[in-house]
Amino acid sequence: MKHLWYSLLGLLLAPPIFAADMPLNMTPGVTEISGKVFGLHMTILYICCAIGIIVFGAMIYSIINHRRSKGAVAANFHESTKVEIAWTIVPFVILILMAIPATKTLIAMEDPSDADITIKVTGSQWKWHYSYFDHDIEYYSLLATPRAQIEGSETKGENYLLEVDKPLVLPINKKVRFLMTSDDVIHSWWVPAFAVKKDANPGFINEAWTRVDKPGTYRGQCAELCGKDHGFMPIVVEVLSEADFDIWIEEQKNQATIAAAATEASLSQTLSMDELMTQGEQIYMARCAACHQPNGMGLPGVFPGLKASAIATGPVTAHIDIVVNGKAGTAMQAFAGQLTPQEIAAVVTYERNAWGNDVGDTVQAADVSQHGQ
Repeated sequence: MKHLWYSLLGLLLAPPIFAADMPLNMTPGVTEISGKVFGLHMTILYICCAIGIIVFGAMIYSIINHRRSKGAVAANFHESTKVEIAWTIVPFVILILMAIPATKTLIAMEDPSDADITIKVTGSQWKWHYSYFDHDIEYYSLLATPRAQIEGSETKGENYLLEVDKPLVLPINKKVRFLMTSDDVIHSWWVPAFAVKKDANPGFINEAWTRVDKPGTYRGQCAELCGKDHGFMPIVVEVLSEADFDIWIEEQKNQATIAAAATEASLSQTLSMDELMTQGEQIYMARCAACHQPNGMGLPGVFPGLKASAIATGPVTAHIDIVVNGKAGTAMQAFAGQLTPQEIAAVVTYERNAWGNDVGDTVQAADVSQHGQ
């Protein structure tokens, strides 16, 4: 009987002892706050396991040693003031002991003061928009997994659905303050390694912060069900040394200057139909196919189709307008701040001449610029 008791006790003690190394457990992360969260999690786990051992141990002991076959007779008593006081005070004390470290950790998590960098994170269906307030840099971060992998015609990559075209870039040893909001529905920016998970609500600003001490690439996802392509909205954060981050900042500013010059030059260019269709298909697949579908048929009742539609076969100015300015009250976003005039011209040309639409007209960057992008 003693061997059975020891075996049961060992079985009960095993989870808390080895929990830190279990693959399904939380991870310590790479920030001071994530370490505190992990420590709090393990503390609460140990307390819960201890309570479980005491309660189930008493139950097992009673079942084995006070069973009828051993001649045990049930006690006959009613009420016990001492017992009632004990089972009221003891849980209260346990909750207080759990609340103290939890409160300290929560207060630390909600303190974005004295930040070195402030970044606005805007969620939209289905991408992230990052704006560096201190450096006048902003860009969109989109899923970079090839459409062929998603459709199953190619082998899935190592980071399937967890790769983006432009990651968020942060420096080490700097306190970064995040301002979270949304353009449309509720999203949630979640990077487990930072212990940061904050809802992005339309019309509201939520705050979060992090300070990463270790360079590397860290991945996360939108953690709020936000529509059809919720599972296609990954987060990638690249953490650089302070020197490399400064270099990256300069590169972004130089690229912005080059892009502005290229946009200005494109206004005087005239591309052929083939050039516009090739570029337009690439942009459409990356930016538009999620809603309107690769075949242009859309999703009936949810997203309108473009094949033989009034927009894609009607007046070109109306087509340009809806791509540039979006459509209020719908999921159609304004792409004026997301695409260059040349890219908008290409995608409009593609939509007007793909899937049998064959309108035959072409749109140039100058047409989009004149429309007031």
